[in-house]
Amino acid sequence: MEVKGKLVDFLNIESGISKSEKGWQKQTCIIDTGGEFNNLIAVSAFGEDKIKALNKLEVGMEVKILCNVYSREYKGKYYHNIDGYHFSIMGNEVVAEPVSDDLPF
Repeated sequence: MEVKGKLVDFLNIESGISKSEKGWQKQTCIIDTGGEFNNLIAVSAFGEDKIKALNKLEVGMEVKILCNVYSREYKGKYYHNIDGYHFSIMGNEVVAEPVSDDLPF
């Protein structure tokens, strides 16, 4: 899934220890999609590398975030997560160069 909009806030980094006794970190950002209703989306970055990529962005920037969206059941209720894995500034995406048709043979 792709989320586009204006970065409006960063939440504090959260950390903890998993059941397998491994440390984890997560930071969440808030994106305003500009929609008329339900326009704010919270996207989380898990792990040091993704948090570093997220923190290259600044509040007020127009951004594009590629994410995985999933739900988990806990005690009969479903909880949704939106985990970002690629963070970029709108307009700064790398575009592949077109292949030239003027071959010499």
